[in-house]
Amino acid sequence: MTYVITQPCVDVLDRSCIDECPVDCIYEGDRMLYIHPDECIDCGACEPVCPVEAIYYEDDVPEEWAGYTTANAEFFTATGIGSPGGAAKVGRAGLDVAPVSELPRQD
Repeated sequence: MTYVITQPCVDVLDRSCIDECPVDCIYEGDRMLYIHPDECIDCGACEPVCPVEAIYYEDDVPEEWAGYTTANAEFFTATGIGSPGGAAKVGRAGLDVAPVSELPRQD
């Protein structure tokens, strides 16, 4: 199991969760942040610091945002990032996957 970032993060990109993550498993797309499912250690440090309440434990993702569980995993394949063992090594990816890429701008 892992934590998942969902729709409220789109176009917000607060990054508080990145500062709290002890294993650097939160990566930046163009419009949203993504948690690497293989690198997340399920510590939950990211969840309480999210100002828009976009982070959920995988089993607790609201039904309306269920597609974000798949999107978080697909992001790493679609971008070619794979599993580098830390977001700091990668930097901003500059793209997103569906359903994020399909949303109108939220700002």
